[in-house]
Amino acid sequence: MTHFPQVNSQRRAPRAQLGGSVPAVIMLQDGGRTKARLQTVSVTGGLLRLTQSLEQGDFVEIAFQTQSGPVRGMAEMLAANRTRSEVIQAFRFLALGDEDHRALRTVLESAADQSFAGLRSKQFSKSNAF
Repeated sequence: MTHFPQVNSQRRAPRAQLGGSVPAVIMLQDGGRTKARLQTVSVTGGLLRLTQSLEQGDFVEIAFQTQSGPVRGMAEMLAANRTRSEVIQAFRFLALGDEDHRALRTVLESAADQSFAGLRSKQFSKSNAF
């Protein structure tokens, strides 16, 4: 069953702050690919660090590796902010498969538990699996 993450205006989805430590691959509509690093992620979306911004409204596939398994989901690119050396761009998940959703939720729950305990999450793998 595919999950279609919904934003709840009453409560913000828990986030994991990754600081750009997790590599991600973005598959574009035209078949091209670009690399990014995850800054923040939640079950509804996140922030990417990119060298160039993508068009706001573009539909893409985002893939990254966690210790709970790979996560691959369809997403819409949102607003981008430029810094001196990079672009920080938001995205929202449109659809996640069962296993992708499970892996993401497991990692977010683990990150929240470790954050609560004052520890840094190591649930995201730094390997280049994609």
